[in-house]
Amino acid sequence: MRVAALYDIHGNLAALDAVLAVADADEIVIGGDIVLGGASRDTLDRVMALGPNVHVIRGNCDRLVVEAFDGRPGPSRLPSAVQDSIVATAKQLDQRHRDYLASLPETLVLHSVHFCHATPRDDDEIFAADTPADIVRLMFSGVTQPLAVCGHTHVQFDRVVDRLRIVNAGSVGMPLGPAGAYWLLLDPDVHLMRTDVR
Repeated sequence: MRVAALYDIHGNLAALDAVLAVADADEIVIGGDIVLGGASRDTLDRVMALGPNVHVIRGNCDRLVVEAFDGRPGPSRLPSAVQDSIVATAKQLDQRHRDYLASLPETLVLHSVHFCHATPRDDDEIFAADTPADIVRLMFSGVTQPLAVCGHTHVQFDRVVDRLRIVNAGSVGMPLGPAGAYWLLLDPDVHLMRTDVR
């Protein structure tokens, strides 16, 4: 079984389409943060039309856009430019988009792999390659599977803490680092992938 994990698309439809064109997989996991970028509406429409072999979880930006759609204020810790972008994205969406995003689960277990956006306990928590192991144990304490896949920080890495392997899939639409769309292929080996975007 080949599973492609696509995280942090952020409204980048060209990057999403570039990965979908080359991701030879039986199933796809969209790992959250579909929206909050240039073509959020079109990107969300594309994801919603992908079909039954696609599993989607919610990211923190998806949650924030739903809250803005509902008229709730964003977290005060966010800069005003980010809050304005969240509100502008929410205004691009229809009720069906809002309801779809609001219905998404926060985590998913598929083929003995635990998928979450940031960490299993918090969709906005920062887990990095250098996070101390004792903190990682707390972040992933409820995970019983041997492999967890996350995103959120937009940087790919592969790390083992005790018996748990944790892989960050990177960002399809807003990578930190060299240009390209970064994603993950499980077959069941772990392959950190990068696709050029034209």
